[in-house]
Amino acid sequence: MKIETVGFIGLGLIGGSIAKAIKLYHPQIRIMAYMRNRETLEQAAREGTIDQVCTAVNDDFCSCDLIYLCAPVSTNALYLEELKKILPDTCLLTDAGSTKTDIHEKVTALGIADRFIGGHPMAGSEKTGYENAKPHLIENAYYIITPGEGLSQEKTDAFTAFTASLKAIPLVLDYRQHDFITACVSHLPHLIAASLVELVKDLDSPEELMKQIAAGGFKDITRIASSSPEMWEQICMTNSSNILKALEHYQMQLEKLRSELQERNGGEIHDFFAAARDYRNSIPDTSAGPLKKVYAFYCDMVDEAGGIATLATILASGGISLRNIGIIHNREFEEAVLRVELYDEDAYQKAVTLLRKYRYTIYER
Repeated sequence: MKIETVGFIGLGLIGGSIAKAIKLYHPQIRIMAYMRNRETLEQAAREGTIDQVCTAVNDDFCSCDLIYLCAPVSTNALYLEELKKILPDTCLLTDAGSTKTDIHEKVTALGIADRFIGGHPMAGSEKTGYENAKPHLIENAYYIITPGEGLSQEKTDAFTAFTASLKAIPLVLDYRQHDFITACVSHLPHLIAASLVELVKDLDSPEELMKQIAAGGFKDITRIASSSPEMWEQICMTNSSNILKALEHYQMQLEKLRSELQERNGGEIHDFFAAARDYRNSIPDTSAGPLKKVYAFYCDMVDEAGGIATLATILASGGISLRNIGIIHNREFEEAVLRVELYDEDAYQKAVTLLRKYRYTIYER
């Protein structure tokens, strides 16, 4: 399968990042795109991300060898009927949605499963839109590939190789398996994070003392609750059966913990935390997963004028750019009161090494 022209329907964070990655690693490939926001398309054209602005899903896409559906999950399915009417059998369709069962059932019903391959780049950000798209967003991230029934092995292998050429890590799964896995490691955690935020909001005092001190650990574990409500509504509606299975098991775990607490069974509580710690520590840290990794550490700071400026100057002298920096008022790590966030793993490691050289005490998670 030779890929010379690629089309995009939807050019937000994920679509824009894939398009930018294609232009970075395959500059000879011609890219066309359509989305409702004309200004975004024109911006992408000015930047050289796309070569052709499309005004509709029409015959312009007939020249494509590969088309990415990167609109919201429910919207992607709506475009399939139009594409079936106009596309040649040689064009491979893929999507970038977080759930796969709905769209696979749709392509099967339309009789185009033999030219569809589902895709889910397990990378992202709390920020949305093309303006936040980056060519390296999918780098070292698992990119789940779910071939349609009847799709040739040749096309599956070709798309897998093309995905790997964008520096992602392709992993071929059955679409049903994908949806259950993501329900457990991505969808339910988002629900839990949002529910924890709601818990604090509901139980907080009129003076909002909980909100005032909810920095550090609480803010870290609920970070994903800042994601798009519209996107997560669609994910929950298109993967509800799998999320419910995971939620039921989680509720059983909570009930067991509730029982152990009522009986003041310290041994069982200890074993629960120990088992969770050991399993979490065994999770590989070599690639991005569905929940975006944050490269942040905490460090002690002397309470004196210019302390933050000194630290920032040290990092700048090492050519390290800060993504974020802030004071943590509740001291979880003894005197660790400064949280430093970097853009990537390389910057993180350089920053830790450099600051330890200057005898800063660093706390890594």
